[in-house]
Amino acid sequence: MDTTRLPSCDHTLTLLTPWRSVKVWAVSEEHDFDAIWRDEGAALWRAVLVYSGGRRVVADDAVAEAFARTIERGDAVREPIPYLYRIAFRLAAADLKRLASQAPVEDREVSDVVADVDLLRALRALSPDQRAAIFLRYHADLPAARIAELLGTSSAAVRVRLMRGRRKLAALLGEDDG
Repeated sequence: MDTTRLPSCDHTLTLLTPWRSVKVWAVSEEHDFDAIWRDEGAALWRAVLVYSGGRRVVADDAVAEAFARTIERGDAVREPIPYLYRIAFRLAAADLKRLASQAPVEDREVSDVVADVDLLRALRALSPDQRAAIFLRYHADLPAARIAELLGTSSAAVRVRLMRGRRKLAALLGEDDG
């Protein structure tokens, strides 16, 4: 178990990802990080998993690190949930960039999250921004304004990513975009 000690320990929080747990000491008077983890942790992990093209290690690391950084900043973070999403997606993007520069590793399918292998392959063909928008819109059922808030972009940019992502998926899967 990874342990990160933060100053002024008010209480501890154990973040459980599918592969490991991380114990941190929370310092916030304003935010209930236990509740945030319970309510948003799994959805954030799934969103980052899809964003990363099914790479569990990237999702585990990005989500755990995003929570650790958010907890470390404590009350300096006004809106912790959008902050968590932005940090997690940025960390995942950095990991993906780093992994792309390394030698290729055997890719494994993630059948418990996306059962359709063809759909998973098509999702991987999208840009990470398009994947995130498509996943948050159609799996998490979030409106464009909320997706924009979570990703730190505009609603118009999200709508463009959704349109382009749908078109590309339709072409890859041989379906009409309607």
